[in-house]
Amino acid sequence: MAIDEVSDRFSIKRRSFLAVGLAAMALPIIGKATSQNAAPDEFDAFVSRAMRSANIPGLAVGFAREGKVHLARGYGFADLEQRRPATADTIFHIASVTKTVTATGIMQLAASGHLVLDEPIGPHLDFPLVNPNHPDKPITFRHLLMHTSGISDAKYYEVDYRQPGSDATLPLETFLKNYLVPGGKDYSAEKCFSEAVPGALWDYCNVGYGLLGYLGTRIGKRDFREQTRDHIFTPLGMQQTSWTISDTPAALRAVPYDSVNGVLTPVESVGFPDWSAGMLRSSVADFTRFVAASANGGIAQGVKLIDPSALAQMLAMQTPAGLPDWLSGQGLGWAASKLDGVVRPNHWGGDPGVFTAVYLDPASRSGVAIFTNATASTESKAAVKSIANHLFRRV
Repeated sequence: MAIDEVSDRFSIKRRSFLAVGLAAMALPIIGKATSQNAAPDEFDAFVSRAMRSANIPGLAVGFAREGKVHLARGYGFADLEQRRPATADTIFHIASVTKTVTATGIMQLAASGHLVLDEPIGPHLDFPLVNPNHPDKPITFRHLLMHTSGISDAKYYEVDYRQPGSDATLPLETFLKNYLVPGGKDYSAEKCFSEAVPGALWDYCNVGYGLLGYLGTRIGKRDFREQTRDHIFTPLGMQQTSWTISDTPAALRAVPYDSVNGVLTPVESVGFPDWSAGMLRSSVADFTRFVAASANGGIAQGVKLIDPSALAQMLAMQTPAGLPDWLSGQGLGWAASKLDGVVRPNHWGGDPGVFTAVYLDPASRSGVAIFTNATASTESKAAVKSIANHLFRRV
């Protein structure tokens, strides 16, 4: 569950080969809606070429402008073996793009007065949380949202928390206490925390976003997943969005694939205990509604998802020390980098058999969502960027 190059840290558990290649396939194209200026045939051909060049089995793309979904369309296959096409309603694991939803839910709690972004998180927890290198420096909500908390994923990447084929049975609370509390099974003062003062250094942190989900549950006094359902998904009409594998209909799931010597090979879906960092599953028809609101001052489908001032805070980019050169800024949940020479808020997601990306252009109130069911590669990153570029150029 990672952003851009961080996704390369995940190893892929491979299964038996599925001897099917995209080069010999005719890719099915199933669209839901479009009001783009260029002819659909031209865009469809462009996407199909990009997919073939990157060996992407299935892809779904959505485009929103001024709070409305203008395009939602699927290409290729959700399941190669069954020859089941990918459609706008196919449900993909969106991995770390989940963090944009988690951040929005936290900002909703802030807007309702349940928390203050710059207050310490400690009083909201039922366990002690202290960076042993800086015991007198509290961690705040803003630190967690911006990946500057001083909590480190170094130990996280040494422990295989994945549960193949099903949702994680390890509760989020247990995962966090094992990792963050001295004496916990996975606790390491050197590897679970950085030497930097909270707020001083950017260090992409899945554990921090797991902690945000737990804090959201405690502060909102019910499961944070239920809160996001009631305050984000339902108002926007997102009926094909779920936090769990078990709640995702099998007939709509995109099968994840890895490329082994150029051959697409299915891999098992995986569950993680830190669900608020990257376990969300959604269709592009659904998620483009969320993207529409995020690009349009917090309003989409006639629904005010979040106050424009709160969204502006999320998209206000900072450049903390340690920010990698492939990012130009870090906001609250959203990051920013150049796309075709233009800096745009965005987030990527990657897991075994998954690569996803969302981009915003607040100036034109436009946004793009692109989901694939293949492990990220240099070629697929280039393909996804080219598709996003193609859409933004037509605004």
